[in-house]
Amino acid sequence: MLLIRMIDGLNEVVGRVISWVAIIFAGLIIYDVVLRYVFNAPTLWAFDLTKHLYGFYFVLLGGYALRHQAHVRVDLVTGILKPPVRRIVELLGYPLFFFPFAWVFTHQSYLFALRSWNQGETTYGSIQMPVYPVKIAMAVAAVLLLLQGISEFLKLVLNKTEETADVG
Repeated sequence: MLLIRMIDGLNEVVGRVISWVAIIFAGLIIYDVVLRYVFNAPTLWAFDLTKHLYGFYFVLLGGYALRHQAHVRVDLVTGILKPPVRRIVELLGYPLFFFPFAWVFTHQSYLFALRSWNQGETTYGSIQMPVYPVKIAMAVAAVLLLLQGISEFLKLVLNKTEETADVG
């Protein structure tokens, strides 16, 4: 189904691009540590910037993680069920638990980001970095997670595995 392929593809691209952020913030941490301990000249900005980059990294990978079934699941219960029963439990879980959570997360993170943007919110400390980019990323991440949930639910409804979803 085209919609499944589009959503899966979007989260795959976002996940692969955002995964590079880990290398950037690791490099910044190393840079700051070298300046601090080798040259006794710590930066004022590296700690705050790495926190922001980690925030981007953490939240924007939610849809990618769901696509690859890497989220925490209740396998303790579903693991003992036969596949048809497990599928029914998962089919019920999306509308009962996932979609309400994802909708509230999307709506509230949008309001959270909008308020931060309108206030021009910045960090505290020696430098004042804008906070709203991370909060906007949280709203985008909520949309990506919701979309991926739709894709996963459609795969269950259509009884498609990831391999068959890619094909047809």
